[in-house]
Amino acid sequence: MATEQEDHDRRVRDWKYRSSLPVPMFSRNDFSLWSVLKNCIGKELSKITMPVIFNEPLSFLQRMVEYMEYAHLLRKASEESDPIARMQYVAAFAVSALASNWERLGKPFNPLLGETYELERDGYRVICEQVSHHPPVSAFHAESKDFIFHGSIHPKLKFWGKSVEIQPKGQVTVELPRWGEAYSWTNVNCCVHNIIVGKLWMEQYGTMEVVNHASGHRAILTFKPAGWFSKDLHRVEGFIIDRHKKKLHFLYGKWTEFIRCTDVGSYEEYVKENAHKFRRDGEKGKGPTPTDSPSHTPKKVLAKLNSLKVGPFKSNSQSGSNNSVDDGCPIPEPGDGDLPKCDSTYSIDIPNSSTLWEADPRPENTAEYYQFTLFAMSLNEMEDGMPEKLCPTDCRLRPDIRKLEEGDIDGAAAEKTRLEEKQRDARKARKGKKGDWSPKWFAHGMNPYTKEEDWLYSGGYWDRDFGHIPDIF
Repeated sequence: MATEQEDHDRRVRDWKYRSSLPVPMFSRNDFSLWSVLKNCIGKELSKITMPVIFNEPLSFLQRMVEYMEYAHLLRKASEESDPIARMQYVAAFAVSALASNWERLGKPFNPLLGETYELERDGYRVICEQVSHHPPVSAFHAESKDFIFHGSIHPKLKFWGKSVEIQPKGQVTVELPRWGEAYSWTNVNCCVHNIIVGKLWMEQYGTMEVVNHASGHRAILTFKPAGWFSKDLHRVEGFIIDRHKKKLHFLYGKWTEFIRCTDVGSYEEYVKENAHKFRRDGEKGKGPTPTDSPSHTPKKVLAKLNSLKVGPFKSNSQSGSNNSVDDGCPIPEPGDGDLPKCDSTYSIDIPNSSTLWEADPRPENTAEYYQFTLFAMSLNEMEDGMPEKLCPTDCRLRPDIRKLEEGDIDGAAAEKTRLEEKQRDARKARKGKKGDWSPKWFAHGMNPYTKEEDWLYSGGYWDRDFGHIPDIF
């Protein structure tokens, strides 16, 4: 006789996840984001109430679980006996977690305090909880027989006149119990350009340092900004080094598409023959410039924009432009509203390279459904038997997200307002009382590997004892 857990695992394996949402997304072209943002320059957008028209039908907790789309890379890492090979796969996983961001121009719903999300897939399970409201902090814990992956994220969004910058504050940690290893890193920043006028496009930029706390190995990866007349949009490159800073391997690729690895000798030989592809000196621009800051936003631009009714949420694919990720061409002057164009001249393919990760193709109808990947399409799906077993605070039960997914914009807006008011009322009711609210499944403590403050899973969720759970919806 199969056990209840074995029956559940079989259902998870056999379930056919949906490849579209109940209805296509609505057009945002008749709505002006400027009317919302014109008084928000330099402010954190987490403190601004955004109309539901600019949301995608997922909570940030669900968006965070998209880290797990390529969880098989952690399984591969655990199966490797060589610590350098393990680092290669962990670093590839760290980059792969960002791939689903490309062209995702809708804003996820802010989680309510105490909101949760669970996901069980073949080989792993993950639980998330919104552990703090001010500041907003989302914690997650994923586990399998091969790995443990956990962290807490405090996203900060700022509007700089022509762009929105997303800073994913917080560290994430991967543990490989078989080897007694733990790795940690912080994700890089994301910038969405042409917020007010023109066609939206995004870039990830900054340095990601993946640290093996047991061996001292590090993968130091640079997400290269597009900048002015640049060849580097989407490009990621860096080295795996040992504790003595000796370069061991070169990693390169695009966060939208693939990551490859080669030995240092092959890299150096390739650079000799292709120096123009790696040129640093004399390049103009290194990503977001001072002109993106509020103090440099031209007054005449603000004056013009103030009278415009624009449809800013028009992504690359909706504009009919060429969307190849083999990017790297000149970026237009500010105000042109154009997209970076493609130029294969600067693409890199080094001999003796092995491919660690490749992004799965998106469904053909992705532009109709918020540019979701197949994995994202399934995250708000209500599977057979799920309503009876879910925690009452799970995102799938949240009515504003469900109504938006079903195309009921007015209903979603009304529910979003109702839930926000309910959350404010609950906060007022707790004020001054002893035993103020505390998370159910996570506790504030110190990450034993990074030695920094973190939110750590305190256990018990999968026992499914959901008594005394507050009614937040």
